[in-house]
Amino acid sequence: MEAASVAWHPLGWTPVGFSEIEPFPCAILKHRFPNVPNYGSLTEYQSWPLSIGDVDLLCGGTPCQSYSVAGKRAGLNDPRGRLMLSFLELAAKLRPRWVLWENVPGCLSSGQPKGSDFGCFLQGLVELGYGFAYRVLDAQHFGVPQRRRRVFVVACLGDWRAPAEVLSLREGLRGYLEASNKKRKSSASNVGASFETSGICATGVTSHCLTKSYHSSEDGTGRGLPIVIDRAAYNQGENAQYEPHIGESEVMDSLVARGPHAVGVPPHIVQASEKASAGDQTPHVAYPVAFDTYNQTTSKTTQAVRSAASDVDHVGAVFSPSMAVRRLTPIECERLQGFPDNWSRISWKGKPEEECPDGLRYKACGNSMAVPVMHWIGEQIAAVDAKLHPNA
Repeated sequence: MEAASVAWHPLGWTPVGFSEIEPFPCAILKHRFPNVPNYGSLTEYQSWPLSIGDVDLLCGGTPCQSYSVAGKRAGLNDPRGRLMLSFLELAAKLRPRWVLWENVPGCLSSGQPKGSDFGCFLQGLVELGYGFAYRVLDAQHFGVPQRRRRVFVVACLGDWRAPAEVLSLREGLRGYLEASNKKRKSSASNVGASFETSGICATGVTSHCLTKSYHSSEDGTGRGLPIVIDRAAYNQGENAQYEPHIGESEVMDSLVARGPHAVGVPPHIVQASEKASAGDQTPHVAYPVAFDTYNQTTSKTTQAVRSAASDVDHVGAVFSPSMAVRRLTPIECERLQGFPDNWSRISWKGKPEEECPDGLRYKACGNSMAVPVMHWIGEQIAAVDAKLHPNA
């Protein structure tokens, strides 16, 4: 979905070309960037009408399936894994000043002996005259509510000091907080540094996404605690029975192309008087709580249910311990990656945007990079490059 182009547009950078073969992402690129060519398969780079001087920065995230710990770990023995080498060959052809490569942390231990595949990639950069640095960055520390750890390799023609400066994380970096389940002053549960985009002009404004407490939102998606649910239970559909605390955390696990990510909506409080007036006679397994109508708080204190009470009094209420679970919407998946709402909603196979298949949008989001992470790296590269080439 071109996280790099969305993230780097505010820096004045423009895409020269893309390399994508999946039909739906290709359609997104054509819709969002109609004037930028998509050259197709990376293995055909020799035929691309590009040469030295046409590109300042080469960026790519070659397929991760052969390196992921969730896969067969075939590494460079897998055709998808060997696209890492095609990426190096493209760098050799274009000789850009900067190279940025992204993949899953599993690439660090892939191959025999462990790490030899990644070492092969780094050695290739050195042989091309690039100094490099690499680091594992987690998207949750850059303002999106998901744990998405990825390896980023930054390389620059010359020695290693420029890439090392790009990936340096100074103490006090905004949003870089120690991960834990304990209450803290701020959390990555809100997308505080996401992007709202008109066309591809991004601005740093808050995009309401998933928070630890449930609230309704104008687009009807609702917001709640992001969790990862049990796949077997999810596959049962709407009739699945969920435990209240399956995978509960402040920040969800990594968004993947195909996964049962969901939102756990905390149970709501229904006053007994409301149930009676609505004629609801359905039995509820619950425990009585004290409901403070003034401060909108509850506690597990039993109190008599009375016919009337003032705003400063406590009213008896019924609390249901069950948790409702629903799948993330495509918009929420876009927000988890820092994209504008409906970035992946396009006209598909002659049907209008409103009928764009959710499944294809989920997959495109899961395969993308996180926009805020890319934005930070781009800012770092721009700052270092300005010092290296002040007159460029």
